[in-house]
Amino acid sequence: MKRIGFLSFGHWSASPGSQTRSAADVLHQSIDLAVAAEELGADGAYFRVHHYARQLASPFPLLAAAGARTSRIELGTGVIDMRYENPLYMAEDAGAADLIAGGRLQLGVSRGSPEQVIDGWRYFGYDAPEGQTMADVARSNTEVFLKVIDGARFADPSPRPMFPNPHPGPLGIEPQSPGLRERIWWGAASDATAVWAAEQGMNLMSSTLKEDESGEPFHVQQRKQIEKFRAAWTEAGHEREPRVSVSRSIFALVNDQDRMYFGGGQRDEDDQFAQLDDYRAVFGRSYAAEPDRLIEQLRGDEAIEAADTLLLTVPNQLGVDYNAHVLDAIITHVAPGLGWR
Repeated sequence: MKRIGFLSFGHWSASPGSQTRSAADVLHQSIDLAVAAEELGADGAYFRVHHYARQLASPFPLLAAAGARTSRIELGTGVIDMRYENPLYMAEDAGAADLIAGGRLQLGVSRGSPEQVIDGWRYFGYDAPEGQTMADVARSNTEVFLKVIDGARFADPSPRPMFPNPHPGPLGIEPQSPGLRERIWWGAASDATAVWAAEQGMNLMSSTLKEDESGEPFHVQQRKQIEKFRAAWTEAGHEREPRVSVSRSIFALVNDQDRMYFGGGQRDEDDQFAQLDDYRAVFGRSYAAEPDRLIEQLRGDEAIEAADTLLLTVPNQLGVDYNAHVLDAIITHVAPGLGWR
């Protein structure tokens, strides 16, 4: 068995053919797609977080709203850029949204992806202390976030509080949501940050790109990253089993509409390499084929095999009905043939 969910980038634009022409469109349709995915038997509804772009940005109102409309499906992010976050305020938002959802949040956090603007975090009021980088800040903010959602009590109470305190001594962030600490994922681009995530007791979220560290095929490098993560997890002595997700663009061609959108022209059937910020990245291929052929292709993807969770990137601008069909085609026509269902 493998958990299967979707990952939406949440694009909107007024371009021809787009069914998400405004921010309101994409927010409402994201909630509707989470509801539809739950009805289809999918396991997760995940959303990207990008600043300064016509894409989903502030995740907690969306997660809370989706949590109020659904009852079973996991609701997550992929990923929240911790360079932009006040970890204490984020802990309040996360705790509240998780309580609304009944403990179903699966929050992916990380250093973030390449940006639309130069040093965008500075406009949010953040910068790196002398001698540190913003990657250091992201990891530090994450460590603080993990501590406070785990119940750390650190703030000296007022001797004359407005309301009686629930217990003597320092106070912590409220509300607390039990179990949230075990449902935080780190989006790792490198093997080293995957190891760091394991040491911190976070689950691993590996996307459709990673730092090229060996020149090997993407799925092989990603599978080795997963193995290093699990080895570090065992070495750290954590008691629970970690979770690992990978993301892929996968389309089963089962009708003429699928073939029109994804069946012709050039597709990314080979890995791509490119310079990304300060490192060389390898991007994984896309998959689009008739179900039988798709099953054979996916059998060779070592990283999907190694992960317990597969997130399917969806073309959200094509609308809720079509994206629900994309998920249903994988769950119905592909997953059983691979032993995922």
